[in-house]
Amino acid sequence: MDKAFNFQHIIGEDPGILNILETIGRVAETDASVLIMGESGTGKELIAEAIHENSRRRNKPFIKVNLGGISTSLFESEMFGHMRGAFTDARYDRVGRFEMANKGTIFLDEIGDLDASSQVKLLRVLQDRTYEVLGSSRTKTVDTRVVCATNKNLQQMVAANTFREDLLYRINLITINLPPLRDRPKDIPLLVNFFVNNLKEIYNRPDLSVTTKAIKWLQQLPLPGNIRQLKNLVERTILVSRNDVLDIDDFSRHLEYNAVVKKDAVQLPGVGTLTLEEMEIEMIKRAMDYHQNKISKVATTLGLTRYALYRRLEKHNIPYNETED
Repeated sequence: MDKAFNFQHIIGEDPGILNILETIGRVAETDASVLIMGESGTGKELIAEAIHENSRRRNKPFIKVNLGGISTSLFESEMFGHMRGAFTDARYDRVGRFEMANKGTIFLDEIGDLDASSQVKLLRVLQDRTYEVLGSSRTKTVDTRVVCATNKNLQQMVAANTFREDLLYRINLITINLPPLRDRPKDIPLLVNFFVNNLKEIYNRPDLSVTTKAIKWLQQLPLPGNIRQLKNLVERTILVSRNDVLDIDDFSRHLEYNAVVKKDAVQLPGVGTLTLEEMEIEMIKRAMDYHQNKISKVATTLGLTRYALYRRLEKHNIPYNETED
């Protein structure tokens, strides 16, 4: 399949991933809209790039847009462009993302974060392939392939009236569901070796390797951040460790924060069983116990300053014996 298609940046032998690559191979040559769904860090952008690279538009622009980072007030200017003087701060003409992507592919990431008014504006350009630049009455036509991605359940959002059903139908002619890394543990050794081989050159450490025990240990991790978290863990370990042969201990010392986040993120109590104040007390107690009363570490884990943590300890009458950080 790699010989027939350009999948050089997608690593994996899991049957689910291979099925996804087969789907990409079938639909890439068409102009069908594609919706890529999956948890954060599963590689949705890489899939979008693979669709573009294997399409007839491969020699035209591939424009990435993070919709979660665009405010409602700037949406039209960012996506459709504006003319000088269209609004107070419009000192120059601006080319919008759709015009940049003309004849190519536009990748709309985090589409589940789009507010209601912006959804309407996006729907129009996807339906009619036309739009107006802010400050101009001329209608422009666009020819672009649309690929969207989200880590949210858009069907549930439609049911809750927070995402337009007609927009969903417009963007999901083909839907690709990316599996989380925990569902494809056999791909973890491939990914780790891929990262290590790249980082050998970047950090000039040609003798780097990972023990078999460490690979097996990494395969047992929940890794809620998926491929992104694994890559971050491998790179951070390489940067900090002086060892060329990386073992479990080299990796484990960099996983402390992630372990706390994972345990408490998936075991929230049922709605109505605890008040917010009771939850705060419980989280502080757990963090104090986990970090052995080291105030700086506890504060960092909870996203607080030391002073704010001291105030909460006093407010909730939580006893503690502070230890040195």
